Amino acid sequence: MINAVLVFNNNGQPRLTKFYTQLDTSVQQRLISEIFTLVSHRPSTACNFLPLPPLLASSSTSNTADAPSLITYRHYATLYFILISTSTESPLGLLDLVQVFVESLDRLFQNVCELDLIFNFETLHATLGEMIVGGVVVETSLERVVEGVRSQGRVAKRPTGAGSGIGPVEHIGRGVWAGR
Repeated sequence: MINAVLVFNNNGQPRLTKFYTQLDTSVQQRLISEIFTLVSHRPSTACNFLPLPPLLASSSTSNTADAPSLITYRHYATLYFILISTSTESPLGLLDLVQVFVESLDRLFQNVCELDLIFNFETLHATLGEMIVGGVVVETSLERVVEGVRSQGRVAKRPTGAGSGIGPVEHIGRGVWAGR
């Protein structure tokens, strides 16, 4: 089960925080800060998996199979995409989920940048909602996710020539792997 999806910029400002398990707001804020610190200070050669910090591991009251235990992340140009999950989820499957999420945003915004995520947070949440429901992955097909969000009418069109296109997934749609 996925317990949380977080997106930060390089300065640690959250661009998306979606928790699928109940946590106090103070614990969420401390967790967000601690996870960003852990992830942002890792070298680019390090793997994209981390054990969960003690803050959340100790506050979990559910059984051990459902307890959050793993952080999976991916860093694209200016954004960190982070998933907190239980040990039953495949870490490589979660990396693929992040990739599909990022590519979906790239297709929806035609060369997504960080400002697209800020000003069109509805599309960001709709995309995540097409992929994950209640912490369970329900869709991983790029085409189906994009089609589902477009059918909801949640995609805002950027004026022609607006945006620098220097966002997190520049050129991903054209086959270039921009992440670590």
